[in-house]
Amino acid sequence: MTDTVDDTGQQARPWLAWGLLGLVAGSACQLQQQRLWGGAAYAALAAIALACLVGIGLRRRRRWNRWLALPAAALLAFALVGLRAVQFAGDALAPALEGRDIALTGVVAAMPQRNDGALRFRFELESASMAGRPVQLPPQLYLGWYPGLGGGEAQRQPADLRAGERWLLAARLKAPHGNFNPHGFDYELWLWEQGLQATGYVRAGPKDPPPRRIGVTWRHPVEAARQSVRDRIDARVADPSTSSGQAGKAAGLLAALVVGDQAAIDRADWDVFRATGVAHLMSISGLHITMFAWAAAWAIGWLWRRSARLCLAWPAQHAALVGGIALATGYAVFSGWGVPAQRTVLMLATVAVLRLWGRRWPWPQVWLLACAVVVAVDPWALLQAGFWLSFVAVGVLFASDAGAQAGGRLAAFFREQAVVTLALLPLTVLLFGQVSVVSLLANAVAIPWVTLLVTPLALAGVLAPPLWDLAAWAVQVLGLWLGWLAAWPWATVAAAAPPPWAAAAGLLGGILLVLRLPWPLRALGLPLLLPVLLWQPERPLEGEFELLAADIGQGNAVIVRTAGHTLVYDSGPRYSRESDAGHRVLVPLLRALGERVDTLVLSHRDADHTGGAAAVLAMQPQAALVSSIEDDHELQALRKAARCVAGQRWHWDGVEFELLHPQADDYLAPAKSNAMSCVLRIANGRQTALLVGDIEAAQEARLVSSVRAKPVGRQAQDDRSPGVSTSSTRTALSADVLLVPHHGSKTSSTPAFLQAVRPRIAIVQAGYRNRFGHPAPPVLERYRLQGVRVIQSPQCGAAWWRSVQPQAVQCQRATAFRYWNHRIASP
Repeated sequence: MTDTVDDTGQQARPWLAWGLLGLVAGSACQLQQQRLWGGAAYAALAAIALACLVGIGLRRRRRWNRWLALPAAALLAFALVGLRAVQFAGDALAPALEGRDIALTGVVAAMPQRNDGALRFRFELESASMAGRPVQLPPQLYLGWYPGLGGGEAQRQPADLRAGERWLLAARLKAPHGNFNPHGFDYELWLWEQGLQATGYVRAGPKDPPPRRIGVTWRHPVEAARQSVRDRIDARVADPSTSSGQAGKAAGLLAALVVGDQAAIDRADWDVFRATGVAHLMSISGLHITMFAWAAAWAIGWLWRRSARLCLAWPAQHAALVGGIALATGYAVFSGWGVPAQRTVLMLATVAVLRLWGRRWPWPQVWLLACAVVVAVDPWALLQAGFWLSFVAVGVLFASDAGAQAGGRLAAFFREQAVVTLALLPLTVLLFGQVSVVSLLANAVAIPWVTLLVTPLALAGVLAPPLWDLAAWAVQVLGLWLGWLAAWPWATVAAAAPPPWAAAAGLLGGILLVLRLPWPLRALGLPLLLPVLLWQPERPLEGEFELLAADIGQGNAVIVRTAGHTLVYDSGPRYSRESDAGHRVLVPLLRALGERVDTLVLSHRDADHTGGAAAVLAMQPQAALVSSIEDDHELQALRKAARCVAGQRWHWDGVEFELLHPQADDYLAPAKSNAMSCVLRIANGRQTALLVGDIEAAQEARLVSSVRAKPVGRQAQDDRSPGVSTSSTRTALSADVLLVPHHGSKTSSTPAFLQAVRPRIAIVQAGYRNRFGHPAPPVLERYRLQGVRVIQSPQCGAAWWRSVQPQAVQCQRATAFRYWNHRIASP
């Protein structure tokens, strides 16, 4: 970074730029820590770093200052972020309070989110007590109030909670815990960044004290206003007497644009937006805030110039700049002050300060300063996809000077879109596993349509509600265009998630292609793109197989891979009408792994095994469906299912797959759903896996009695007794790894069954602190008495087992754990 001179004649010091880079790098390094250090250690590092920076500032003429600025600033940022994390972690929920009935008094801190009749809301705690004694809890809680059954009892229907109301209610809490999968969404990081250190649900059964509204406070007036506006939009646009279902969808989009309620948008609409590459427009994004700031600045400047006295007091351009950013900040606050909005406001404010200060720094330093300011305020933004997409896009536009090239405004607009799309292609593949082929066409219409028509009408509707009707019409017209594009056969192209080195090379290649350089130099970017576009994850060798037990909560979902084939056993639960394990976990995971599923096996009809099937089948149109579900099951309309019957077997790449249960006669008079679970045995002659669904004691006994003891090969060894052959005791049910029946229920895993299977490793897929108490302690004890290693998804996250390393299980929580993630002691 060379010395430059700004408009004031003052030389811009290069050590300052190196210091800014150090702030970002130090923050990024701290986010890689698995465990936090003590506060004293971070404080000592901060003191050392400050002393170094003060010395650099006092000795301005020494050239080596620029080399010291980067490590000193990095050390300071590392220490300060660590101190913030230690302070926040100090308010964590005590494990002894998890799952206990606690009386809470506090204020609803944000407008609640309603989904399927349930409420999710932030609760600002004032006091808490358990059995009449006060207890210490985190200051902010994330609670749910669910209708229907809870703990086997009928629940009171959720009340109409309003932001700012004070409530007295009973709740059960637990530490922040989410699904932990490769390439998955880090829910625990999201809670950490939102300042939430405990989740839970309202106890509203007939035996619980009824939740009681104490009164209304003046706290959180902005949230109360947001909720009021959202309710007015719903009443105006989604009125069933005057509006259609499409109008209801439009109401959700308008609520997202005006008050930042992204949860109001249907999942099907989000799928269309992602397929067409316009998802960034359908929430309060940087583009909306920037456009609002520009429009507000133009209006303020125009009005300011109408008064000579005001112009003499302060230049119109300065008033426009400050006023535009102030109004944009107000819009960002009213829309929920989300992370993208915060990031954009900080970027705009940083550039405005430089202008008001009279500094004209080169664009790399301005870009780096804005980045450092955002990271200093929110270091954990470095782990958000939006951070990288927005900053890389702005940097590419600056570097390529796309908007300043010859041509009209329309040509410049399309050139900017093409430049950003090409440059961000590798980053998009890394973050989302797919690229929208139609994004240029979609954005060519959607960007001006949403920013110049839909959003202004939606905002103006706050003052003139009839304008919401026009905005809803505009949304429906846009929906027709986007839906048509999303229906194209090749609207999106999925690609396996590349490793970081490939993504970095691809990003460099994309930037080279769009820079204003001679074409021979630009062409060097093409080979750098190839690792991203052609990357294929490593698969098992011929004759080997592997299991990936996804972390999906209370349910089953296992991905089985051979050298050239993939099978999915069960698809996890349905979480709500808009969310299931297929859409939230399996589809992103399969896309990131670059999988083409050959067969989906659904063990039986229960929702915790079939909840994500529709999403998986939609993503994998070629996959065959094998299941014991009834002929009139709703999934039969999506893909006709072949019955799983004992005796069916097939071979893939030297690996044998065999169904052991149910028998053909079982379909004549089907028993309860658990008894019809498809039992799948996978073996390669050396290692065996057994996936058993929710079979219970009767089915286990039947399996034990239906197989006869037989040798499984001279090479069969028991790792618990090295050197002792077990071929005389191994049976056709014997397996090295077992998917624990019925999630560890008391009705399964009988001693006789375990003696017949004799697993080395048992995998339990169950939800953290689930209401069924799975796995049951007596069941775990049976496995321990037989020397079986039990892997539970709450402690392990996604579990990866490979036949080439049969003694090892790779746990996602162990390999990708960071200090904000929930750590559970193994039982």
